[in-house]
Amino acid sequence: MSPDIISLSPMMALETPQSDIYAIKGTDGADGGVHALIELMAEHGQLFYRSAEEDDLQGPSGLIDAGDVVLIKVNSQWDERGGTNTDLVKSLIEALLTHPDGFRGEIVVADNGQDQYGGAGSGGSFDWELNNALDRSQSIQDVVDVYSGDHRVSTYLWDEITNNVVQEFAEGDTEDGYVVSTKVINSTGTMVSYPKFTTPYGTRISFKYGVYVPKDDDYDMDRLKIINMPVLKTHMIYGVTASVKHYMGVPSDKLTRSLGYRAHNTVDEGGMGTLMAQTRVPALNIIDAIWVNARPGSGPSSSYGSATGVNVVAASTDPIALDYWASKHILCRVCSDVFEMDASTMDPDNTTARGFGDWLRLSMNEINAAGHGYTCDESRMNVYISTPD
Repeated sequence: MSPDIISLSPMMALETPQSDIYAIKGTDGADGGVHALIELMAEHGQLFYRSAEEDDLQGPSGLIDAGDVVLIKVNSQWDERGGTNTDLVKSLIEALLTHPDGFRGEIVVADNGQDQYGGAGSGGSFDWELNNALDRSQSIQDVVDVYSGDHRVSTYLWDEITNNVVQEFAEGDTEDGYVVSTKVINSTGTMVSYPKFTTPYGTRISFKYGVYVPKDDDYDMDRLKIINMPVLKTHMIYGVTASVKHYMGVPSDKLTRSLGYRAHNTVDEGGMGTLMAQTRVPALNIIDAIWVNARPGSGPSSSYGSATGVNVVAASTDPIALDYWASKHILCRVCSDVFEMDASTMDPDNTTARGFGDWLRLSMNEINAAGHGYTCDESRMNVYISTPD
């Protein structure tokens, strides 16, 4: 469908503190959309590349250093339009590898499809036959294989370790698996769990603590950067899948369920906010709204036929503001304007108990209690919009 199926308007914040949202319209993921996004961010003060050298797109305040380990968190649980656009993932990898200082770090594309449900009923896959891309045969694994021979780029499907309880590397446990906290966070009923694993290149990663340095028996917390890349779509239980709900691909649903505190059941209590606060928030959230599923109650699976082409990619360091804006101005608009359907389950201003607007705010409260300043208030959002060259 036309990239102009909905109109997007810039916004300027009226109150402080402020959160910035950057949106590229008219992109298919395989064009210059990611580069345009990086340029738009830089134009408004958010540099993508961290470097001692200052230039248009780089400087000391940039997000990604040339030596960082970058974990790209995608959606692998669903095929067709339910998974993260693989052209977009490829463009992001290329942008990372062309770091102006020469990329010497590592890239891991990862997700936990929970070894259950999903497009085949058995959890996630990085090698679906039907994918979200211009070339529908192009899987996440196909993309990574293009680069893995010359660069340290790999995938890790956490489904493979989601049933394995382990201790941290610093506690002498080198096995891949899930660290599960037995302490329950009372505010959301959440039992925090997260993966720790070794990449094919020998890098030891703790999602919570960062890159393990064996010679120091310690972690380099700042070297691990999470880029959170959800597909924007409706969810039959929780209303919307975007940046926050997408973090359900971090914990182990099976292990927490076996202990009586199933992670998935805490989403509408703000549990993914707890998870972000107790592990780590993304360095950047990039919403894939190239194809969206705006038919209420039909997601998170999204067939080719159920998806609508919007051709938008949007990013922010604030996952709450990004989810608020994207659900209100993209998902709800497609639902109401195109399908003439009731968009209330996807409306971030609908704060009915346990609905999307309610749990988004509960998640925000959890993250902000850990020292962040995220917002659901549009008067505190700057929205910048551009198109690829």
